Amino acid sequence: MLKCGEFNDLSKRKVGMELKTNAALIIIDQQKGILHPKLGRRNNPHAEQRMLELLGHWRRIGRPVIHVQHLSRSADSVFWPQQSGVEFQERFQPLTGEQVIQKQVPDAFCATGLEARLREAGIDQLIIVGVATHNSVESTARTAGNLGFETWVAQDACFTFDKADFFGNARSADDVHAMSLGNLQGEYATVVGTAEILAAG
Repeated sequence: MLKCGEFNDLSKRKVGMELKTNAALIIIDQQKGILHPKLGRRNNPHAEQRMLELLGHWRRIGRPVIHVQHLSRSADSVFWPQQSGVEFQERFQPLTGEQVIQKQVPDAFCATGLEARLREAGIDQLIIVGVATHNSVESTARTAGNLGFETWVAQDACFTFDKADFFGNARSADDVHAMSLGNLQGEYATVVGTAEILAAG
């Protein structure tokens, strides 16, 4: 088994675009708080629809779905547990039998038992969607790749927000999204579109 941090040759190989029967769909942080206007301008206005298309497909076929819920340690966060923003959006409510992973940092693998659950179920292929591209999505996908999982990130089923870079230059949500996906592609994950995933099985 690869240890976290080890180079993963699998992430360098071209994914054959074939979904395994137990490929897991991981939906990250689709909670009410992510819709709060204080988070600023976002990209990918149709990202939720793409997520729902994948979720519906997974449910029809009976593949595993994992919902990730962020429980922030910061009282000013949109995901602070003491308010409604921490709750799942109605359209992303987990169904009976679907797993829920609760995290306190961006990486869904950190101190959550996610890796152990996936190993126990014999799952080694992950499809990651959700928010925010440059934060929880990228963090989770990096760890997934480092741990040896075959990881796909659906670029049109994720979104992020405008953000200043280290030097204080304003970057659009589109730029932040594109750079984050560029960080992942070929190193930790394969970046694909929703249509490609649906066509793969």
